[in-house]
Amino acid sequence: MRARVVRVALVAAAVALLLLAVPLAVAIRFTFYADEGGELERAAMAAVVRVGPEFGSGDPVELPGGQGEVRLGLYDPAGRLLSGAGPATGGTTVRKALDGGVAQQQSDGELVVVVPVSSGERVIGAVRASTGSRGVWARVLWGWAALLGVCLLALGAAVVVARRQASALSSPLEVLARTSLAIADGDLTARAARSTITEIDEVARAHNAMVGRLARMLERERHFTANASHQLRTPLTGLQLGLEAALADPEADLRAALAEAAERSRHLDRTIDEVLRLASSGTATAAPASAQRVGDLLEGVERRWHGVLARDGRRLNVVWEPESAHLPAPGRTTDQILDVLLDNAHRHGDGSVSLTLRDLGTALALDVADEGTAVLDARAIFERGIGDGSGIGLALARELAEAAGARLSLSGTAPTRFTLLLPLDDDR
Repeated sequence: MRARVVRVALVAAAVALLLLAVPLAVAIRFTFYADEGGELERAAMAAVVRVGPEFGSGDPVELPGGQGEVRLGLYDPAGRLLSGAGPATGGTTVRKALDGGVAQQQSDGELVVVVPVSSGERVIGAVRASTGSRGVWARVLWGWAALLGVCLLALGAAVVVARRQASALSSPLEVLARTSLAIADGDLTARAARSTITEIDEVARAHNAMVGRLARMLERERHFTANASHQLRTPLTGLQLGLEAALADPEADLRAALAEAAERSRHLDRTIDEVLRLASSGTATAAPASAQRVGDLLEGVERRWHGVLARDGRRLNVVWEPESAHLPAPGRTTDQILDVLLDNAHRHGDGSVSLTLRDLGTALALDVADEGTAVLDARAIFERGIGDGSGIGLALARELAEAAGARLSLSGTAPTRFTLLLPLDDDR
């Protein structure tokens, strides 16, 4: 691009200089010849003053000496040379002057000016002034050389300006190209920088907006994959363990085992729906979370997690006031958040685990606590990739809560306690 910009600028400058230089060259030639003709005419007029009417009777006439290479000659009405320097017969130029006007001609390497000599109202002769045109041509060539030098200087300046402009135009585009290559190599944090050119800045802004949208889409896809993997692992493991236990025990109640497997598969289906709902929560078509009685929700949580914790010798205490059992809560969302919190207590906590429901009037508070100690602060603990696990669960739980209009926070560190606040409708 740089070479193309320089080439276009040079062509434009060359055309402009050509259009300017050709008329100037013609004007220089015309001006120098006109100046020389004026000098010859003045010399001839000075000689005419020295010629009196008596020269026609044979009296000698002394012409003044011409300056430089100027030669003067006096001719009679018949066109014959009477005095001075010049051809013996005046020729066409002298005959034109004898007709009563100043005549000028360039021929045979000479520039000639002839001025008529008048007495009264009659032309009695003519004074011929001439000089070699070589000197005039020398001055014309020097003028053309100066003009050529100015044109070359202007062309050189045009080259410098064109190179700078080409650099100014191409540098932002080269940076944009490098940024695009970096993005193609996987660096989605690369962004095009601003320049001093409005049009290129518009392209850079559109490019950055496109990359930002792509980065958000890819991040959402990665989060969806991680969230699905995290949330499906626990119910799939529970389903597998339940079925394997029923198969390994000859006296196991297969009907009860199948009923438990069916319930776990339904919970797995609800988990998939909730993860999909969270993935589309940034769009206008995202479906709201369905409401469920909080008492039924807590009973289901207790059934899923009582045996898991009991196998490790740990207790699960679920406490709620009977009059709060009928209150509505976003069922699938709350289910998923409590599963994350109980899984976190199971994996990283100690001792007994408690799940407590509190009615705060304008909101429901669900506290999940264990007897361990949180090692991270309230802000860092919800960041993805933090901690000694996958770093997904608590971050996912907070995203689920925010998508449902709820709030999840670390309300205690020794012992560890998480609190989920679910807003209640005023017309409950």
